[in-house]
Amino acid sequence: MTMSTDHEVRHAIVTGSDSGIGRAAAVALAAAGLDVGVTWHTDREGAEETAAEVRSHGARAVVAQLDVTDMPACGDVVDGMIDDLGGLDVFVNNSGIGTKTPFLEMSLEEWNRVFDTDLTGAFLCLQRAARSMVAAGRGGRLIAVTSVHAHQPMVGSSAYDAAKHGLSGLMKNLALELGEYGISAVSVAPGAIATAASGQADIDPRQVDQPGIPLGRPGDAREVGALIAFLASPEAAYISGTSLVIDGGMLQMGPQAGADITGHEWRTV
Repeated sequence: MTMSTDHEVRHAIVTGSDSGIGRAAAVALAAAGLDVGVTWHTDREGAEETAAEVRSHGARAVVAQLDVTDMPACGDVVDGMIDDLGGLDVFVNNSGIGTKTPFLEMSLEEWNRVFDTDLTGAFLCLQRAARSMVAAGRGGRLIAVTSVHAHQPMVGSSAYDAAKHGLSGLMKNLALELGEYGISAVSVAPGAIATAASGQADIDPRQVDQPGIPLGRPGDAREVGALIAFLASPEAAYISGTSLVIDGGMLQMGPQAGADITGHEWRTV
């Protein structure tokens, strides 16, 4: 029997919310009226800045350090944040890393580091969040930030591409297994977004010319945050088991790029 999801959504956790997409998502959720758990790995100051923005919207912020490669302790951090918040309605798995290493040069250590961060750690955190939601009996939203590379690959990103494909697949499975509890599971797949991770922090993406994207520019982290906030809203209650791409049309450039590339430079990182 499907449980009701009609209760007021009040509590969210966003991992990796010390900057970039994670910060934008945390602030957008706070603006929508949710209290937010903010996590950081190495940038505590950034997390406190995010928390201050959350509080500026009248929402409560809880801040904790989270290393998703520290397993299973990362799950304990999620449990502790849920207790501090007083419940959990929305969990956004945003923590992740990528590398630029050709497949033939990829070490097992680097491969494992990407998978531990982007997939195995995500599994543990999502599982703890889901268990809390099931125990509370009020449903919930699980949202994973993946990548356009969960749909199409990029040279030098074999570990990242494989991990993001795996995370996207995991979310589809969660939609199947958790739907009976009123829990939805959705992936958000950003393309080129102007953040510190892309080397484009603190710039106006609308002033950047990126011809390979149909809209001609990278995305703004706040645009991704707005999508995540929508997915947490009552209006998005029936969206589950899918991947929502937010990339300015980048994925549609496959055949076009194949036809227009005139050199072999793309083969190397």
